[in-house]
Amino acid sequence: MSWLSRPFLRRLLCCGLLAWLPLAAAAATAGAAPRLLGFTENLAPLNYEEAGRAQGFSSELARLMAAEAGLPIEIRVLPWQRAVQTAATAAQPSQPSLLFSLTRTPEREAQYQWVGPISPRRILVYRLSAREDLQPAGLQALGALRVGVVRESAAARRLLQAEGLDAAQLEWALDDAANLRKLLAGRMDLIVMLDWAAAWHLRQLRLPLNTLAPALPLDVTRAYWFGLPPDCDPALVRRLQEALDRVKRDGRYERLRQRYLG
Repeated sequence: MSWLSRPFLRRLLCCGLLAWLPLAAAAATAGAAPRLLGFTENLAPLNYEEAGRAQGFSSELARLMAAEAGLPIEIRVLPWQRAVQTAATAAQPSQPSLLFSLTRTPEREAQYQWVGPISPRRILVYRLSAREDLQPAGLQALGALRVGVVRESAAARRLLQAEGLDAAQLEWALDDAANLRKLLAGRMDLIVMLDWAAAWHLRQLRLPLNTLAPALPLDVTRAYWFGLPPDCDPALVRRLQEALDRVKRDGRYERLRQRYLG
């Protein structure tokens, strides 16, 4: 009988198959598209959670962009600081993180690779339209008034640091909706809000948009962006940017914007 007996051949084939399987799995993994993990906060109408799912303009734009790029995406809504920390620690080559809606500032420039912009970011100080007696000459004049801000917000930090207001001079709330209710009830003079958020919350309350009137601009020069880790593959960043550009060019971006702003 030949030394190539049937039992020997079976053992040889099994060994070869076992050696091949890890290589095949590695090749499949290397060829698979990365899966994006999106992290965001509750900031309606840009991003918020409803019925256990991330909703809002930015969340839907992220899904459109990812689909256009041929990438699966999962989005989690967390408190902002936790979203930032989780996005930084959860990122992997096969599962890069996407943080939004992120204000692009000089201090953050090197901390992320940027895709966008998502939308302009216009933070305004609002009064009730009926309160025509409130005409502050500038941000420095706000100290004599009751101004509502969201706790831990960038707008609050701006007023405290750049404008020199004291924390005791501000009216603190957990979110924009609570601040707006206080303003409508006459418990404060002014509120600080994103213009999109002001329009959104008035619609939720079925109030006309002219219920509020801008009193002063606070920060109107920046925009919201998507941020990826600094060590993310630059080819993936370009792929997402090109996908977002196509979504903007073909009208899907504007149709989505109209759904949230009207």
